[in-house]
Amino acid sequence: MKNPLAQIPDYGQSIWLDYIRRNFISSGELKAMIDNDDLRGVTSNPAIFEEAIAHSDDYTEAIAQLAKKGLSSEEIFLNIAVEDVRAAADVFKEVYEKTHGLDGYVSLEVSPDLALNTEGTTKEALSSWKLLDRKNVMIKIPGTKEGLHSIKNAISEGININVTLLFGLERYREVAEAYVAGLEERTEKGLPIEGIASVASFFLSRIDTMVDPLLEKICEEDNSRSVVARQLIGKVAISSARVAYHIYKEVFQSDRFKALEAKGAKPQRLLWASTGVKNKAYSDVMYIEALIGPNTVNTVPKDTLDAFRDHGKAADRLEGGIEEAQWVLYQLEDVVGINLTDISAKLEEEGIQKFIKPFTSLMGVLEEKRQEGKVS
Repeated sequence: MKNPLAQIPDYGQSIWLDYIRRNFISSGELKAMIDNDDLRGVTSNPAIFEEAIAHSDDYTEAIAQLAKKGLSSEEIFLNIAVEDVRAAADVFKEVYEKTHGLDGYVSLEVSPDLALNTEGTTKEALSSWKLLDRKNVMIKIPGTKEGLHSIKNAISEGININVTLLFGLERYREVAEAYVAGLEERTEKGLPIEGIASVASFFLSRIDTMVDPLLEKICEEDNSRSVVARQLIGKVAISSARVAYHIYKEVFQSDRFKALEAKGAKPQRLLWASTGVKNKAYSDVMYIEALIGPNTVNTVPKDTLDAFRDHGKAADRLEGGIEEAQWVLYQLEDVVGINLTDISAKLEEEGIQKFIKPFTSLMGVLEEKRQEGKVS
């Protein structure tokens, strides 16, 4: 009998792992998870690489060798990241082929310093795509206002894109439209679109982490709104995701997209990100169980993935409760008075900083190791 993780694809959802490390790939652990858990992809970000490089010996020899060649810290990181992503992509090649290009992807992020730089993001996305030289990789581009043009441009160039740092419904719709526009632009050039894949990563736990304290404060201070506020605690992120899925169906079941689909286009799937539960009062698998459904991806931290394998319950729950989800968001804004657009903007700003900080720390660690490697 399949374990709970391996049952999730039966409901149309793919599980990707939010983790990468050289020894994890070379030891065979990644391949074992593909075989035993039906794992279908891997994502990375600056924080994951910072943890892997700063807190393991996996990279000591590689850093020393690269340092002796005179490479800078930034160049060393790019070499390391590209080697790891290529190696993981090669392990996933069979998944990519078996799913006809639906899954089997490994994601690499553009520099977080470029999150608000359209031209710089587009340039680095193109450069990384060519450098990785694998069909089953995705380049992660932040879903900022500035990133929308980069997303469209990259899709029109035939690059697989993982849009990251999405928190708001309005921005999500804009991202989906940018993907469609990129495909249209590519068809106008007479270029093929059937091989292009993309996901839009909608972040979850950070929404509740920001909104729940505001709701709790209202419960304490304002009796006229406290009853409703109490009912909304822990429900806003999942409700937002369900409404985002409703938008997904609107965009990708439209006549506009069907014209592209007839030429081989794939829908840009929604990916549930930030699914590790930060509030210990909640079930550690709540962001997985509630959002299992067709044509979606869930990228899961290693601890949360282990938890679901141990005691998760797989079932199709995503499409149920859309009315309740819409009610939750209506009550949040119109009754309680919390503006989700403002929350999304704050979360986006925080999210950029949460990637810049570990990236800056990583560069410091690499510089120390680089100096050590040069004299060893």
